[in-house]
Amino acid sequence: MIVTAAAFGLIVGALLGLVGGGGSILAVPALVYGVGLPLAAAIPTSLVVVGASSAVAVLPRLRNGVNWRLALIIGAAGTATAYLGAAVNRLLDPKILLLAFAVIMVFAGIRMLMPTTSAGGACALPGGGINWRSCLPKAIATGAVVGFLTGLLGVGGGFLIVPALTLVLGLPMALTVGTSLVIIVINSAAGFAAHLGDLQIDWTVAAAFAVTAMAASLVAGRIGTRIPDRALKRGFAILVLVIAAYVALQALLS
Repeated sequence: MIVTAAAFGLIVGALLGLVGGGGSILAVPALVYGVGLPLAAAIPTSLVVVGASSAVAVLPRLRNGVNWRLALIIGAAGTATAYLGAAVNRLLDPKILLLAFAVIMVFAGIRMLMPTTSAGGACALPGGGINWRSCLPKAIATGAVVGFLTGLLGVGGGFLIVPALTLVLGLPMALTVGTSLVIIVINSAAGFAAHLGDLQIDWTVAAAFAVTAMAASLVAGRIGTRIPDRALKRGFAILVLVIAAYVALQALLS
């Protein structure tokens, strides 16, 4: 179990370092179907792993790869709704949660494959700067939705934050990756705190998963700064759709 967790940690960490999100898309299915944990234990374990590896992955991008104001606004908006998501999580059947997970992944993947029709956006104007009048409401709404899903499904939210930052708020992919990682750290901490009341976690498995994920995320984070935005975006979207199909199939057959 520990060796399997460590192997999956390498994959999750590499994904986080390259595209600034999607770690939980692999972490939750890997912990449930690969390591054999029940969903109730996989969710908080995923939050520990993804939060820790995201914190490491953002290190190569700290100087000029993070929009700190936007990250803090979205992260703060999601902190409160993470508790609401965790409360709803306790009321739903695991099969329903996994199917919801797959549906959201399909939506995010398709959106990432769609071409952008204009330069800039609410939070990144074509000429530079940010139009906070139109950006702030969208940023808060994005944070609230992602925070809720963090508590509900045990995801750091990167697979939704990345499309939201690029398609809705208009950030370039290079800035999106670092900003997304900071938001994931905030959301993962809030989501984990929301699950403290009924915490089920195998700390040995979590540690094995997290250590390899952190190492892989640091290496991949340095490589990712040299890969073109379009390639990162398309690769991320395809991976999301593949994992969505697998999760949906497993949930329906279980």
